[in-house]
Amino acid sequence: MGLQIGEAAPEISAKDQNGNDVKLSDFKGKKVILYFYPKDDTPGCTAQACNLRDNYESLLIKGYVVLGVSVDNEKSHQKFIKKYDLPFPLLADTDHAIVEAYGVWVEKSMYGKTYMGTARTTFVIDENGIISEIIQKVDTKNHTDQILSKTE
Repeated sequence: MGLQIGEAAPEISAKDQNGNDVKLSDFKGKKVILYFYPKDDTPGCTAQACNLRDNYESLLIKGYVVLGVSVDNEKSHQKFIKKYDLPFPLLADTDHAIVEAYGVWVEKSMYGKTYMGTARTTFVIDENGIISEIIQKVDTKNHTDQILSKTE
């Protein structure tokens, strides 16, 4: 992965599940949890999203904004949010611009076949837009604890 802790987080611009434009710079002055996940409504991605949902209030209290990113489209994100009552926006990166900027669009393999996909990765970005933490070995069921233990 190319990005390192201490570097400026690449600017992002994408549509959220409701078609609203979202930019990372919109959150200057706030801490951002920018988490990348492979696919809406799959077991690991659902566990991760629900863990962040269940701990969302504690993240807000600590000053975090949560943004999820996958290459799914807005309609898929709407269904995922509705099904699991997710309180944070999901960004549709259908052109792969964000996953590529963050270096998480990688070659993967399953059942002997290789394909391109999103590496489950979380970037914690400080109030000044600097990457303060990168979590590559995401514990989907305990992700909030994982984030807070690295940032507290």
